[in-house]
Amino acid sequence: MRKLTLMPALLLSGLILIQCGKDPSSGKHATAEHTTSDSAAGAGDRPAPPKIKINYSEFIFPENKKDSAMSAFREKYSESQRYTILALNRLDEKNAWRADTLMIPDRFEKDFLVYSPFPAEMPVLKEVKKFVIFSYPIQAYAVYQKGSLIKWGPTSMGKKSAQTKRGLMFTNWKQKLAISTVNRHWKLPYNFNIQNTLGIGWHQYDLPAHPASHSCLRLLMDDAKWMYDFGDQWILDKNGKTLIAKGTPVIVFGDYNWGGRKPWKQLSQNSEATQYTSDQLNKEIQPYLQKILDEQKNRENVLAQQQNPGVAEPVQNETQ
Repeated sequence: MRKLTLMPALLLSGLILIQCGKDPSSGKHATAEHTTSDSAAGAGDRPAPPKIKINYSEFIFPENKKDSAMSAFREKYSESQRYTILALNRLDEKNAWRADTLMIPDRFEKDFLVYSPFPAEMPVLKEVKKFVIFSYPIQAYAVYQKGSLIKWGPTSMGKKSAQTKRGLMFTNWKQKLAISTVNRHWKLPYNFNIQNTLGIGWHQYDLPAHPASHSCLRLLMDDAKWMYDFGDQWILDKNGKTLIAKGTPVIVFGDYNWGGRKPWKQLSQNSEATQYTSDQLNKEIQPYLQKILDEQKNRENVLAQQQNPGVAEPVQNETQ
């Protein structure tokens, strides 16, 4: 079994210092919370809602009347409706002022899955217990359990000069509040690391409607909390220094249209402008599927061995 030796985590007043977009010079981080629960977050196994046709119109914010337009926007739509609109436009409330034109759905549903650009079912993932995928082109993520979509949402990924690593990664350690080593003033709630050697993770932070991070995967606060509970941490040996099983598989894929028109800005002309088909996602997942299943099996064996020491030691060929 090939093992990965880890340096101790760097703690500061209960916070973990992480690198979000630059190669860390202080070594790798061990887990901060040694839980290994594989239970899912609250959404559980609920089925995706029926596919509903959503049409979009434009709400324009004239440059010389932006304040009055924003007042009209806030008056016209409720708080929950504004949340939906801003999320569909890859914005949070803090960055609503950045809007010049917002895409407005013609109906408001409580279940955000109704607006999903990702397929409700991915048969290729039917044997995969948990899976997360991030799309660079549409700046959005999706969560699947055994092939069924259970959650999706907006993200802001790495900016052009500090792009998020593409490919297959696995969730590692997590911390409810981390601080970035790029800038100590950046507090990162519900941080979940997915690439230990590069310090990449998902967490709550500003969504300005374009890729703006230093390689990390920014989320809305509610989404960050949910994802924090959903993902499984890696499993280390009893000394906390050797990786013996990986966490939840995560794939980051695609290229952003830097300088071009944002896909979600095209929804008023084409309501399927951001949509993925199952065939399109299959092409991104298939090259990694066997690796995902192998790591899942290894994790199951590790957990079984921890519960029953008589079980044979798992074999792991590679580590992240």
